[in-house]
Amino acid sequence: MEIVLFIGLQGSGKSSFYRERFAATHVHVSKDLWPNARKREARQRRLIAEALAQGRSVVVDNTHPLLAERAPLIAIGREKGARVVGYAFESDLETCLARNAGRVGRARVPDKALYITRRKLQWPSYAEGFDVLFHVRVDPRGGFHVREWREGDESERLRSPDA
Repeated sequence: MEIVLFIGLQGSGKSSFYRERFAATHVHVSKDLWPNARKREARQRRLIAEALAQGRSVVVDNTHPLLAERAPLIAIGREKGARVVGYAFESDLETCLARNAGRVGRARVPDKALYITRRKLQWPSYAEGFDVLFHVRVDPRGGFHVREWREGDESERLRSPDA
């Protein structure tokens, strides 16, 4: 049983990655699924805790740019005895903006949301309590390249230009 946290900009491929790699095995929890709900954070935590209590693995598919946003979710995982896994999605802002522009309806977020997330983005570290971390890059020809995260992966190609 595990809790998987996705970390990356809107449009970086997180939901596609979920569908490709986890849809058959993990409960999908995302605040995007209830855009108008009040107390979305509390609802998310409740759904995660319920799934883990039932012995079901969970993917939390949100941007999670800040350590402070990830910490309570990691704590829930620890409390429920789950393995804590993180996937950091390489985030080329221009590509994410282009993918976002192709979205329709509520799936499309204002461009300024991507700029805000990019500015806030703090890349993960094992020190946060992850059991394992992965670096994900979208392959322009389709699919994903995944490798284990190495401390220092928050290098120039991953860091925000505003950092």
